[in-house]
Formats: sequence, structure tokens, C-alpha cells
Amino acid sequence: MAAAANRPKDYCFRPEDFFPRKLFDKITDVRVDNPEIILAEARNRRKRPRLTLDGKLVILATDHPGRRVTGLGPDTLAMGDRHGYLARALRVLTTPGCDGIMGTTDFMEDLLIVNALVRQTGGASLIDDKVLIGCMNRGGHAGVEGEIDDRFTSFTARQLKSMNFDGGKLMYRLDPADERSIKSIADCAQAITELYREGLYSFLEPMSVQRKKDGGYETVKTLDALIRDAGAAAALGESSSRTFLKLSYIEDYDRVARATTLPILMLGGPPREDPTSTLRDFAAGMKAAPNVRGVMVGRNVAFAPREDPRAIAAAVCGIVHERLTAEESLNRLAAERGQAMELFAKWR
Repeated sequence: MAAAANRPKDYCFRPEDFFPRKLFDKITDVRVDNPEIILAEARNRRKRPRLTLDGKLVILATDHPGRRVTGLGPDTLAMGDRHGYLARALRVLTTPGCDGIMGTTDFMEDLLIVNALVRQTGGASLIDDKVLIGCMNRGGHAGVEGEIDDRFTSFTARQLKSMNFDGGKLMYRLDPADERSIKSIADCAQAITELYREGLYSFLEPMSVQRKKDGGYETVKTLDALIRDAGAAAALGESSSRTFLKLSYIEDYDRVARATTLPILMLGGPPREDPTSTLRDFAAGMKAAPNVRGVMVGRNVAFAPREDPRAIAAAVCGIVHERLTAEESLNRLAAERGQAMELFAKWR
């Protein structure tokens, strides 16, 4: 894994170098003067013929700020800068092999506005043939008493259908000591049913959690917990035929995958100082079982320390879609760093 040292020690991804502030500032103008463009852009995009073209998916998650989660390490507001967040998300989304993006109403609408502005200046659509997934429940605000109640406060199944999206993302946290968890599970089951009736896909993240002494919750990532979470989550809703499960990668992932026949997308967790371990986990997970069908990445790719989000995304896409080894993916990472930085050059 010495290839990880290929990263220049002084490398830093600067959002402004990729996503001009001038383009970002136009988003609010559109929201004020022409909000109708959002729905029109969503409905006019070209959808791919099937959810997945090769049986695999790489999806970027951008929903953390919608639950008051903005911190990364010592920086409590790292994800609180929308310009920087959008720049990183667009960097990942436009990486060859990235299938799509998931986010809350405001974030996905920002993306649609950017797409409209780019097309108006002669650029190609950023969302044609991409998988668009709306985050549905962000009501369990981090740090608030009772946050275990992960209420549905964002997209609805009806709106996702109206906007020509592909599906909805939902989650629940199961704390055996808190009966409010049962309500969140029941709400998720209802949402899966509503999405199914609209012909849309569900991307469900079940988590066993335990209360921390200083408040908040920590995820239980044991083999026992993940196997039980997978079995219980797969049974929710009036049909599981359009449900993907999102499950954290751990050792013995083959045993986790054998708990269900539903397709599984791996979660990578928070960003690490060196992405090598994340790539190694994903490469191992993709070999664990036939129903492991890809990843839903987030902070670990878009906000990796001192790294280009596109470079890490390219490495992950290579693992998922091309079956690259972790070592091979590091070569892909080095080759993609700093590429295609002029995508929005017309707006400089």
C-alpha cells in the first residue's frame, strides 16, 4: 500500500478552483426570480433505462447538514459551507463511473439549478443518466433531546415521483432501551410502501445504536447487530422488491450479506487521514457476497483530508465497476487527481 504516498504532501482541493463563486451565487437569484426551473429541470432530465447498468451502484450521500451534522474531526463546521459542499459533491458526481447522488430537498434543488445554469451556457447536463435519490427523513436532529425519533421531514414519495427521481433514502436507529425507535421503524415501513406504490426504489439504512454517556448515540457495528439489522430491515413494507439496504462494512461481511437476498450498498463511515483503508474495505466487501452491489459514499470521499474528491471517487468506482484491487485503485486515484478542473470554466 505504499502507493498511498503518491499524494503530494502539500496537495489541497480548493473549491473555488473547480466551482466558481459566480456560478454558486446565481443559485439564490434563480430561487428568487425563477423557482419554477427546479421542477422543470428535474422532469426534463434524461433517465437511464434501468437503475443500474451493470448491477452495481456508486452513490454519493450529501444529507448530513440536514440533520445538523456539520463537523469533521476538530472542525465543527466543515460541512456547513454550502459552496464548498456543492463543489465537492459536483466533483464526485462528475467522476466517470459515479452513478448518482442522494440528498435533501434543498441540496438536490441546488444541484438542479446548477444544472440548468450550466445548460443555459451551452454546457452538457450533469444529471442525465444519473441516479437521483431524495433523502426523506432528517428530523432526528443531532444533539437534540429525542433525536432517536428519525421523523420524515424532507422529500415525500409523491414529490419524488413528480420530480422524476429514482428513489428515496430512509433510515432508522434502533435503541433497545427507547420505545421511540419502534415508531421510526414503522414510519420507514410506511415510506417503503409508498415508494413501492410509486414505482420507486427505497434505500434503507438500519442502525443499532446505544446511548453515549455524554449524550447522543453511537452505532453498534458488531456482527450480531448487523446481521439482525439486515434481517429486520429487509422485512419492512408491503414489498421488498425495490429495496436496497445500506450497511456498514465490517470484517466477516460475507456473514452479514448472507442475512438477506436484498442488494446491499456498503457505507464507508467518516473520512480517514489516509484513504487506503477505506479502499481496502470496499475491495474486500465487493468480494464478500454476490448481493453486495456497491457503495453509498459520503464524507469519506467528498471530504477526505488533503485529497481531491474526484481522485478518491475514481478509485472507488474502479473497485465497484471494474473489480480493481485496492492496490490498483490507488493507481487510479493518483492518475485522476486534479483532472477535469475546468468543467465550469465558462463561469470564471
